[in-house]
Amino acid sequence: MSLIQLDGCGLEELIYDIGEGCLIFFYKNDCSACKEMIPMLEELQPKYKGQFGFYYVNIDENKEVVNCFKLDQIPEVLFFKDGEYQGKLCGEFNQGQVVEKIQDNLMWV
Repeated sequence: MSLIQLDGCGLEELIYDIGEGCLIFFYKNDCSACKEMIPMLEELQPKYKGQFGFYYVNIDENKEVVNCFKLDQIPEVLFFKDGEYQGKLCGEFNQGQVVEKIQDNLMWV
């Protein structure tokens, strides 16, 4: 996977200390819907290089994150900018929905 993996500590640093505009993809190893979403996110990533970060968290390896971020459903993507939560997509979603959320975040001032 070309997305950058985060653990709980790296996740908090990225969101709250660095404040980068980004999406964080939460997935489980045995989730078939998650596996379908990965290529779509990897395809989008180069289009936003230097503007918007693409990260992932494996919740099988970071169970504490589920409670911390109150995840509803897997797969789930949370969007952040300047340390602020900007929205989410959960369950199965399409490329257009992800692009729309990214564009909203890039335009947010």
